[in-house]
Amino acid sequence: MPDLDLQAEERINRSLNIVEEIATEKERAIQTICFHCGQNCEETHWLDEKVFCCYGCKTVYEILNANDLCEYYQLDNHPGISLRNIDDKNFLYLDEEPIRKKLTTFDSEDFAKITFAIPSIHCVSCIWLLENLQKIDHGVLRAEVNFVGKSVAIEFVPDRIKLSKLAGLLSSLGYAPQINLDADGKINRALTNPIVFKLAVAGFCFGNVMLFSFPEYLGLDQTDPFLIRIFSFLNLALAVPVFFYSGFDYLRSAAKSFKQRQINIDVPIAAGLIALFFRSAFDIMTNTGSGYLDSFTGLVFFLLIGRWFQSKTYESLAFDRDFKSYFPLAVQRMVNNEWRSVIIYHLSPGDLIQIRNMEIIPADSTLVDDYAFIDYSFVTGESRPVKPKQGDKIYAGGRLIGQPIQLIIEKSTSQSQLTSLWNNPAFGKANESKYKKIIDQSARAFTWVVLVIAVITAVYWRFTNSSQMWLVLTSVLMVACPCALALAAPFTYGNMMRVFGRNQFYLKNADVIERIAAIDSIVFDKTGTVTHGNKPKVEFCGKLSDEELGVIKLLTGSSTHPLSIMIAQSINKISNEKILEFKEMPNKGIQGIVNGHFIKIGSPEFVDATHLSDSQGSNVFVSIDGEVIGYFHIQTSLRKNIKGMIDRLGKKCDALLSGDTENDASAMKSLFTDHTLLFFNKSPHDKLEYIHNLQQHGKTVLMVGDGLNDSGALKQSDVGIAITDNVGVFTPACDGILNGHKLSSLDKFISLAKSSTVILKSAFVISFLYNAVALGFAVTGNLTPLTAAVLMPLSSISVVGFSSIAVNTVAKHKLK
Repeated sequence: MPDLDLQAEERINRSLNIVEEIATEKERAIQTICFHCGQNCEETHWLDEKVFCCYGCKTVYEILNANDLCEYYQLDNHPGISLRNIDDKNFLYLDEEPIRKKLTTFDSEDFAKITFAIPSIHCVSCIWLLENLQKIDHGVLRAEVNFVGKSVAIEFVPDRIKLSKLAGLLSSLGYAPQINLDADGKINRALTNPIVFKLAVAGFCFGNVMLFSFPEYLGLDQTDPFLIRIFSFLNLALAVPVFFYSGFDYLRSAAKSFKQRQINIDVPIAAGLIALFFRSAFDIMTNTGSGYLDSFTGLVFFLLIGRWFQSKTYESLAFDRDFKSYFPLAVQRMVNNEWRSVIIYHLSPGDLIQIRNMEIIPADSTLVDDYAFIDYSFVTGESRPVKPKQGDKIYAGGRLIGQPIQLIIEKSTSQSQLTSLWNNPAFGKANESKYKKIIDQSARAFTWVVLVIAVITAVYWRFTNSSQMWLVLTSVLMVACPCALALAAPFTYGNMMRVFGRNQFYLKNADVIERIAAIDSIVFDKTGTVTHGNKPKVEFCGKLSDEELGVIKLLTGSSTHPLSIMIAQSINKISNEKILEFKEMPNKGIQGIVNGHFIKIGSPEFVDATHLSDSQGSNVFVSIDGEVIGYFHIQTSLRKNIKGMIDRLGKKCDALLSGDTENDASAMKSLFTDHTLLFFNKSPHDKLEYIHNLQQHGKTVLMVGDGLNDSGALKQSDVGIAITDNVGVFTPACDGILNGHKLSSLDKFISLAKSSTVILKSAFVISFLYNAVALGFAVTGNLTPLTAAVLMPLSSISVVGFSSIAVNTVAKHKLK
């Protein structure tokens, strides 16, 4: 018997081991299923006790988890798509050179930029995921989502990730790009915006519910109870698609906000919709009433109309996407065998243009000259110049370094391209918008306040008149809306930008207005800013032959410095020679080799000249092959009415910083008041340091310069304004571009900026008063849900209308 017991025990142990091994295998099988995509893991990557099949799936989870967006995984057990083997076969055609060149806005071996239309962008999770593509694939450098435009601009390294793979990556994440090879490349919004269909469904159902409710409206609801019952169920059937389709975005948005442990504006709306729908369904199903389905369907219909209106409103806020309205860049175009200055949006494919030193390439072009040096830091953020050769493509946004070149335009510049370059974060300033912060904080608190008021109202009406409780509760939840508050700042500043633009003061973005309003110290440059070259008196002290005069015109015509332009315009002789080894040294001068002669034009120190000078005006010296020939004496005039502007600014005029000699010191002393400090012979670094020192002492500084020798100072200042006289040179570090003959209105622009803050505060007051009054009517039962749904978008219209009228009225008064 003991032997039998021993054998039985051994058999039991073997069985238990087999069961344990099976369980272990099952556990291993479960553990090797990717948490993100659900596929078996050929190799395992662990994080937070979760296993992933590849680095890509793991990174997507990290991005979502780091930003509290893991409700994505609550949609399904394994909702993601595997990133282990991205299928890019459908996008292989993108790697063909003609197509790649057409789609990319910049393309080189180590840097490329493309903008994809992504119609499926719909929430904050989409934005976080798309703007962290660089964590999924190291070939991506940066991604920036345009939520309103449903697009993403991606900078990437072509050697690390092909364009086809990049498109495949987006598709695998659930954001398949919409590729359009047509000329405009625009998305058909009517086909991609579902709000149109949802609005149509809600309108159809609302109309029919109203029709079936007519017997009740006419007091005939007791004539045929059976028919009334049928109509009630038909109304309920019509309300179902309105609730689960037309109004579902509100429910989904509210659910997401709870999962993210936040409360957004859609929470009270969703609560109102749920209360009305389910209360009505309960009344109809239990035959205790006809419900409120006419109010419910009408409510959703008018809410969608309001949302559609707001979407159109935000699209109209794209002030910074249309450079035509405020981007006064001009270049030289060949017209009838002579160079004429034209605004860049008048350029067409095939036009021959000439670009001078430090000018911006306005459109994708083909190089006509043998070679050129192009600085693409404006596009890529890197200041390393490249050397394209004849026939190579030159991309819009590059800056020419060196001797002039000729280009043939390939395609017109898109309205947003150069503006987006100007707004590149690399050239931005860290100042946070005070009003944006206030709006964000107010909007978050607003929803909680509304919910608390709604609960108190519901309790009150439950004991006062329970039959009206649901309608009153819904009215309270619907009528209160912070949308007007959110629209106040962008519309006020946006309208002010348009006013400035119409008066030839062009700003980078709306946030600049807020900074201008806070200015308490202004620093001016002299040449090209306070003075200008309108009919200057230019005389050469020395002797030059006609041939030498032609060469001087050729060299100075290659520079965009105001003094060079004045000299070139004063000389009538023409030289057909070519310039070699052209260089322009900021604050010093220009040099080059023409017909074998080495020529330098600039300051006395630059050309090794003796101390020849005049008591008034600027002197520009000339040396040929090391011998000083003489100098141009230039007497410039002050800009018209600038004295009055400086007097009106008063003590805000802190200093004049000039790189020129003290020849014009007496003229500047008579122009500025005694408390304005005058500095001469200042280098670009000296200007920057002076502004930095002012800021260290608590000053908010506005720098006004020509953008040539003071780009560092413009960037260092709180607001940098570049003065232009219709030329193609400006620095991306500037915050605004002011037409030269409008400089005398600078004090008026500053005053207008201050007025915009007053208008904005008034718009805030209007928004709060609207909500307070509307809530008062709703809480007391004097407002139906349908009326509340109509009033909610009207609040936005009132703020938009007020800001537009107020800005235009104040502008007419101040700029007259």
